[in-house]
Amino acid sequence: MIMSKLIVYGEEGSLLEEVSDFEGISRRLSEIGVLFERWEPKISLSVEDSEDRVMEAFKEDIDRLMNEYSFKSCDVISLTPDNPKKEELRQKFLDEHTHSDFEVRYFVYGDGVFYLHPNDKVYVVHCEGGDLISVPPNTPHWFDMGSEPNFKCIRLFTTPEGWVAQYTGSDIAKRFPRYEEIVQLG
Repeated sequence: MIMSKLIVYGEEGSLLEEVSDFEGISRRLSEIGVLFERWEPKISLSVEDSEDRVMEAFKEDIDRLMNEYSFKSCDVISLTPDNPKKEELRQKFLDEHTHSDFEVRYFVYGDGVFYLHPNDKVYVVHCEGGDLISVPPNTPHWFDMGSEPNFKCIRLFTTPEGWVAQYTGSDIAKRFPRYEEIVQLG
């Protein structure tokens, strides 16, 4: 069974901590400035629902974050295992990078793994449907959607330019378990 979890490693790869309860994950991530929330849709959703219906289901939470963080827009993206560019898209996010803006994702369904490197530790966060995560601006991180990605996410933006990846040039991402290994650890 897939579930949210946080695994904290030292930069050199030593396992420091594992947290699997929502409150513990949220509390631990807040210490490094990361927002981790659980949202519930206000209306029933299916995998086929349109962007408008998804936005309607989470309107109160979206509006709250738009006001609190001055986001200017949001959208809904999805990726399925039959996408012919899935490997190209996966590779694009596997190297450590930063953004000058928040990176905010709410998983409507599916899952993915964020790797946050704000200090001398790497915080590996396996997010699943119902989870919202925000990566603070200029935080080194990378993302792995797995070899068979299957998710739908809401994204919030302050500016489109703020989401351009600035790669750090570090090879640190190559030293940590990928999506498939993280999910198996669950």
